[in-house]
Amino acid sequence: MAITAADVMKLRKMTSAGMMDCKKALTEADGDFDRAVEIIREKGKLIAAKRADRETSEGAVLSRIEGGKAILVCLGCETDFVSATPDFKGLAGKIADAAIAAFPADIEALKALKLADGYSVEEEISAQAGKTGEKHLLAYYGSLEAPFTAGYVHFNGKLGAIVAFNKEVPAELAKGIAMQVASMNPVSVSAADCPKEVIDNERTVAIQKTKEELVQKAVDAALKKVGINPAHVDSEAHIESNTAKGWLTAEQAEQARQIIKTVGEEKAASLPAQMVENIANGRVSKFLKENTLEEQEYQLSDNKETVKAAIAAIDKEAKVVAFKRFSLSD
Repeated sequence: MAITAADVMKLRKMTSAGMMDCKKALTEADGDFDRAVEIIREKGKLIAAKRADRETSEGAVLSRIEGGKAILVCLGCETDFVSATPDFKGLAGKIADAAIAAFPADIEALKALKLADGYSVEEEISAQAGKTGEKHLLAYYGSLEAPFTAGYVHFNGKLGAIVAFNKEVPAELAKGIAMQVASMNPVSVSAADCPKEVIDNERTVAIQKTKEELVQKAVDAALKKVGINPAHVDSEAHIESNTAKGWLTAEQAEQARQIIKTVGEEKAASLPAQMVENIANGRVSKFLKENTLEEQEYQLSDNKETVKAAIAAIDKEAKVVAFKRFSLSD
């Protein structure tokens, strides 16, 4: 069967695939448009499989708000060129619209969701990959349901957040809090709901850092006492370099090595456990203040108040109950 230019254009409008891909598909399908569409979709699956190990650091992050429901999705691809195309943006928008309408429980349920043309989200993504030759994937899906929700997507379309409140708050404040989540990336709403593993890890790091600093302080004091600049002997490479430059004598270099070893070992063995614990606790408290949403300094405030205080100034009963965030660059 002869394939005309009109046939190719018709299939192109149906699939948005390239002209040559449409012609090849129609030729293979002997002019059967339905079969040609399936051939193009199968090509997308093959491309997706071949490029499965490629990184998708570009794409589009979108949010949708409908009543007390909020969703955040990201359709990923390999290049910013593809992410800027109308077809890619259109598919990302369709997925976001379908997600807020059906409000699926998780990302797998969203992938299986049927779009208006009868194909699933996953199938549509695969077909889009076939059109561009790039890997595409549903990189993220998150949802929240509460008495009041808000969302924010950064102007570059690569970063977004959704926030749930226990009650309605002014739109400007709600958007500001969503922007805060997007820009400051808090670990939790408050210290009380910060994951235990996060706190435990911070405490472990804080204890180790505290011990190292106390030992180093003792070593530095001992070095200064004998007239050696601690900065000249803070590593073996520096000791050798500064000895070669004449800033240290061979005797001073050896003396420094001995002090670092003996004083360091003695101090490490005699550190007051309670002191270490107290300093570490202070560091953990500082981490929670800087990294939990309620305690962070509200970026849109003129008087450096916390997010919690900024919300309370508008409504003492209002509070954030949950948030979700996604960034293509994290």
